[in-house]
Amino acid sequence: MTMKVDSEEQVLVHKEFTYINGVATEVFKCGPWTDLWKNKSAPKVLFLVIPGNPGLAGYYQTFIQCLYSGLNQKYPVWVVSQAGQCKLPNGMAMVEGKDINEPDDVFGIHGQVRHKLKFLQKNVPKDVKLVLIGTSVGCYIALEMMKHAPKLEVLRSVLLFPTIEHLAQSPNGKTATPLLCHLRYALYIPIYLMMCLPEAAKKFFVRLVLRAVKHLDESVFNTAVDMLNMNCVANAMYLGSDEMRAIKERDNANIRKHLKKLTFYYGATDAWCPVHFYEDMKTEFPDGDIRLCEKGLRHAFTLDSSKEVAEMVVDWVQDDLAKL
Repeated sequence: MTMKVDSEEQVLVHKEFTYINGVATEVFKCGPWTDLWKNKSAPKVLFLVIPGNPGLAGYYQTFIQCLYSGLNQKYPVWVVSQAGQCKLPNGMAMVEGKDINEPDDVFGIHGQVRHKLKFLQKNVPKDVKLVLIGTSVGCYIALEMMKHAPKLEVLRSVLLFPTIEHLAQSPNGKTATPLLCHLRYALYIPIYLMMCLPEAAKKFFVRLVLRAVKHLDESVFNTAVDMLNMNCVANAMYLGSDEMRAIKERDNANIRKHLKKLTFYYGATDAWCPVHFYEDMKTEFPDGDIRLCEKGLRHAFTLDSSKEVAEMVVDWVQDDLAKL
């Protein structure tokens, strides 16, 4: 039975900026955020949403509000942006001086994995149990986090519309790969010119692009407008190009190791992750919790279906929470 989620209107979202590995990062939080872990009676559980790409935290505002409400406001729910993907407040630079503590590029896919691990190391005590909720490429990042940090106290990892294999060979990947990997710099010119448009023109453009979405989430619309800055778009496109090159073979060994903690949710009409990927997963892992969408939800579900997905996630984690 699916848990019903109340309206998100009464749930406040705390927004903050920080530097992780020297790169600007935005965090949205539902629930207490001041001295959260100092309260001995507070549940030591954190729901952490790992975005897809574009990975601005604002795209998930309604989702985390609905999730927090559905959990009876008992557990904190956070979403951390992808590194370098946020509209910066006045006076904040994208990079904190020269303090990028990375062996290679923090904006690429493997740098984003380290970015999320560093975020946890900096902000969350080791004894706090985690429910990781990955969306799209965030699912790949969540699995890599579990692989490279086996001591993480992960209760469950919910992987929504997972792009974890052969991304460049997917229907959308075949179109995106040449654009992102070979024509990215040429695209910067018209993008830069668009950034120079007045705010009203940017809003008109976003409305035009998203006109097919009947019940567009207003917080998603506002975030899409915020995204129209050169640093944010360039970092998102760079991450996209790296995804196409890096996400190839599915890591069956890692999935098998953590299978009992994983829930996969595939789209029935997902051009980033076609149904035969779901079918292959069911064949490879017959005992896994691997589901196919029956609701007609889109890959970018936060555009109009955050409440429906939050209801499902709340339902899926009840057994894990009951064991605490």
